[in-house]
Amino acid sequence: MTSDDRIKLDPSWKQALREEFEKPYMGQLREFLRQEHAEGKEIYPPGPLIFNALNSTPLDKVKVVILGQDPYHGPGQAHGLCFSVQPGVPAPPSLVNIYKELKRDLNIDIPRHGHLQSWADQGVLMLNTTLTVERANAASHAGKGWQHFTDKVIETVSAQQPHLVFMLWGAHAQSKQKLVDATKHLVLTSVHPSPLSAYKGFLGCGHFSRANKYLEQNGMAPIEWRLPQD
Repeated sequence: MTSDDRIKLDPSWKQALREEFEKPYMGQLREFLRQEHAEGKEIYPPGPLIFNALNSTPLDKVKVVILGQDPYHGPGQAHGLCFSVQPGVPAPPSLVNIYKELKRDLNIDIPRHGHLQSWADQGVLMLNTTLTVERANAASHAGKGWQHFTDKVIETVSAQQPHLVFMLWGAHAQSKQKLVDATKHLVLTSVHPSPLSAYKGFLGCGHFSRANKYLEQNGMAPIEWRLPQD
């Protein structure tokens, strides 16, 4: 049995990423996570949700890619989709600003929650570049190997899917632009929606309407950015 047989992953991604699971860095990453658990550290998101972005949005269904950095590190927040929190958890500050821009751009009412699963279900790949974090310790798993895996995810979706929209918000996400074939995709960049920077250009960027216009121009259904209210 190969090591990737133990991983619950959507078949389209599993096939495309099979070789990654056999590389030395992935073994080292597995051992690092095992050691963290052995030391009693609380890791987010829960194990079954680590690959939620890929499981929610199969490779052949991806239309839009939004890149985040690492999962939320508060209890009950992270569930494997960047910027999204689990049902019942208030929207964090960056997501509040995303909602403000949706309201300004598409006149979409701001929902009472921060759960973005319906976007993922429609083809928005909501990928953090690091897939795990220690409780109350932001960026604690950065540089441990996930970056190699998620770089491969970005390269794969860029190579295999036509006419995608990449939303790259902030310097970290924009550093991944080199992995994207800009001759075949729409790449939208702005500052990060964090309260520290959103007023410098995220609010007013119009990315959501521009994404839908591009999808429609290329014969695809637009994303319904309006979230279920509850």
